[in-house]
Amino acid sequence: MCNSRWIAQAIRKIDADFNRSADTHLIKLELEALDGIDLYLKDESTHPTGSLKHRLARSLFLYALCNGWIDEGTPIIESSSGSTAISEAYFARLLGLPFIAVVPEGTAQEKLAQIEFYGGRCHKVAPADIYAEAQQLAEELNGHYMDQFTYAERATDWRGNNNIADAIFQQMALERHPEPRWIVMSAGTGGTSATIGRYLRYSSHWGGGSRLCVVDPENSVFYDYYQHGGSPTLNASSRIEGIGRPRVEPSFIPTVIDEMMPIPDAASLAAMEFLSRKLGRKIGASTGTNLIGMVRLAQRMKQDGEQGSLVTLICDSGERYLDTYHNPDWLQQQGLSEQTARWADSLARLEADGSWVEPS
Repeated sequence: MCNSRWIAQAIRKIDADFNRSADTHLIKLELEALDGIDLYLKDESTHPTGSLKHRLARSLFLYALCNGWIDEGTPIIESSSGSTAISEAYFARLLGLPFIAVVPEGTAQEKLAQIEFYGGRCHKVAPADIYAEAQQLAEELNGHYMDQFTYAERATDWRGNNNIADAIFQQMALERHPEPRWIVMSAGTGGTSATIGRYLRYSSHWGGGSRLCVVDPENSVFYDYYQHGGSPTLNASSRIEGIGRPRVEPSFIPTVIDEMMPIPDAASLAAMEFLSRKLGRKIGASTGTNLIGMVRLAQRMKQDGEQGSLVTLICDSGERYLDTYHNPDWLQQQGLSEQTARWADSLARLEADGSWVEPS
């Protein structure tokens, strides 16, 4: 028998936390050389837990509470490379619940420290084992496996409540091109791209000209699955934390995506540094992946003589990656230094005169 009073109080606590929050800013990226094409960044790094995953964690907790899967004292277990676990640890602490994150070996130390800051415990395993280990821990502890990879696309109401797509269109309403030609998003669980793609269709923005482009890093199966179908898996993991997966996750819905692009890791890292300089603060590598996709689409529009706007997300802060992506020694160890420098040159030329030539 569940404790209905505790569950009602838990839901109220989460709703009160949301009510105290403002929406995240929409930042216009000034690139004068792209005359007539406006680029925007929705800054999800400003959530209390510092990333886009704050929205997801809130939705997952509400979904589990309302389904009767979480009760007073229920241990919460999640498989995560970091950002989702940080956000879930925040909400677990809010509700007074124990939290364990099953994380891949090699997850950025700063992310682990943030999980622990919110009272969570980190359980490191090989990347391929995170799903089974999380499920096993939940069974052993009589806890709840949150399973973001399955429930991300179900937990968020894509028609409205806590919906990032609706917020984007509200914030774009007074811009000179209020309806984006493209919204660009990278996929981790696939939940955010599912929310955006469904919202575009539901709201008629899709029929009006807005499209969804999903960008995918190296060592991820999503792009190949989108192109060819089947059920591919990889014996490798993405270097760009938080996006890309070695298997097709249940929350990845290819039929709501209008186009996908593979993005080289060196391009993502060069764009991360480029955007960090433009904003005057460090951002993460998945945001760089998003930016490259947006730049490619902007160049296509420019070549076709089109004007309009494009929107993407700042997924998280770069402060979590000082030992990796923002560390020249790490780039050298990964064999990415020279290629990243060539992509940086391409971005510098884009800023200077609007030209765009990708390194071979």
